[in-house]
Amino acid sequence: MESFRGYGKSDLSEDQDFRRKARKRLLIIIVSTLILLAVIIGAVAGTVIHKTNKNSGEQPPPTSSQLSSAQSTRAVCSQTLYPQSCYSSITAIDKSNTTDPEDLFKLSLQVAFDSLSGLSSLPETLMKTTHDENDNEALEVCRTVLNDAVDDLRDSISAMDVKSGEKVLSEKKIDDLRTWLSAALTNQETCLDTLEEMNSKLLEEVKSQMQNSKEYTSNSLAIVSKILKILENLDIPIHRKLLGEVKSGFPRWVGRGDRRLLQVEKKPTPNVTVAGDGSGDVLTINEAMAMVPLKSKKRFVIYVKEGEYVENVVLSKSFWNVMVYGDGMDKSIVSGSLNKIDGVATFNTATLGVSGKGFMAMDMGFKNTAGGAKEQAVAMRSSSDFSVFYRCSFDAFQDTLYPHSHRQFYRDCTVTGTVDFIFGNSAVVLQNCKIMPRQPLPNQFVTITAQGKKDPNENSGISIHKCDLTTPLDNLTAPTYLGRPWKDYSTTVVMESSIGGFLHPLGWAEWVKGVEPPASIFYAEYMNSGEGAAVEKTGGMGWLSAEVDRSSGG
Repeated sequence: MESFRGYGKSDLSEDQDFRRKARKRLLIIIVSTLILLAVIIGAVAGTVIHKTNKNSGEQPPPTSSQLSSAQSTRAVCSQTLYPQSCYSSITAIDKSNTTDPEDLFKLSLQVAFDSLSGLSSLPETLMKTTHDENDNEALEVCRTVLNDAVDDLRDSISAMDVKSGEKVLSEKKIDDLRTWLSAALTNQETCLDTLEEMNSKLLEEVKSQMQNSKEYTSNSLAIVSKILKILENLDIPIHRKLLGEVKSGFPRWVGRGDRRLLQVEKKPTPNVTVAGDGSGDVLTINEAMAMVPLKSKKRFVIYVKEGEYVENVVLSKSFWNVMVYGDGMDKSIVSGSLNKIDGVATFNTATLGVSGKGFMAMDMGFKNTAGGAKEQAVAMRSSSDFSVFYRCSFDAFQDTLYPHSHRQFYRDCTVTGTVDFIFGNSAVVLQNCKIMPRQPLPNQFVTITAQGKKDPNENSGISIHKCDLTTPLDNLTAPTYLGRPWKDYSTTVVMESSIGGFLHPLGWAEWVKGVEPPASIFYAEYMNSGEGAAVEKTGGMGWLSAEVDRSSGG
């Protein structure tokens, strides 16, 4: 059976060397894991009923009540990237001297929430001190994403708010918490990325003031990622409810009612119909969005009749459970042209930008017509948790599709672009899609993905599954790669897909030519087919074999 092929390909001697290094690395990991378990078990042992061995006279491990609160907190915080800030911030607000890891996690959430809440007013404060257009453009993005980050932390705290004595851990809950905390980190990084993109003189000031909130959020993410899951290994019961696929082909979190809306031949009855020719309820999509009730738990359905609607549509975090459907991905089209060269931050260039949870789109097309010379110009940006795009098209050049954060699913869609044209830091799956690189500007190369994972504990990454990587025309001559690492933990997998002969034999590219990426990236291919999936022609680049599974061909 074919296995993962990572960043590039290798000859036999390189494979043997890699296996030797891998075995050594595996041994180190096993030993480290045993040491880790020994450290943490003291902090969690109080929640487990241990059975003593009467025949041997062995004594059970010390319970958490036999450890001091400081020892428990240090054990928990030892698993974070910032153990000192974790320990000092939690002990500063711990009035009960708890040793329970769940309680310590709750305290870490409160620390992160308080810090980020205080920071969320910073953009507006700074806007009063500058008249620079680039500063204000970036600060507008910061105001949006920092408020969204606060909401993600608020959701995390609410999820842990249960009656006294109850345990809240479950596999689903842990996945939710990791998603929201990953998104909170992504939103903070987006603010800094935008300040840098717009060459704002305020970058260093904001970065300095944001340092604590980023560390505290990362600490909470590390705790829920590494420590709470150990409870299962210690036989503490947690409820299993995996988010796998079902026979419908959609993730399990797509409810039965929503699957019916997507799959039945008869289109759903809309709450409002958009028609540019006047035959509907409103003329524009933005008029329809103005009719959506905020934070609605019921599905609100908008039907967009055939036509091209030249408008930029933005749905904030308060627009829940909106569904938009049209007459076909090449018939009902939303078109915009905002772009970086004209002074708009990448985040704000999206023709459609959606943040409210549960967004669904079907049989729609989204375009950014700015063209390659205008650089970053997004057709669609989604920060919507549990968002689904079915039979939709996304057409632009650089930065076409921006799955920014949270959990997203794309099925039977088409994506066309040039540079980094699928990018972001969500947990996203593209399945049965057509991914079509197009000819870029002279002296440019094409990169299909640019994944932005910055923290090792984030549950984000791009999965391209059973897709067709092809070209819309036969004129693609520029070097074309599956992706390049935008951030230090960039994670992308291409599996069971058909890859055309346009792909450069190396498969993957550096972020900056000649600069070796960090070993922490993970890029892999698995059981792909087509001329571009071949491994024989790949040359040697040392950094390509850093930290990925390259055990055999793919």
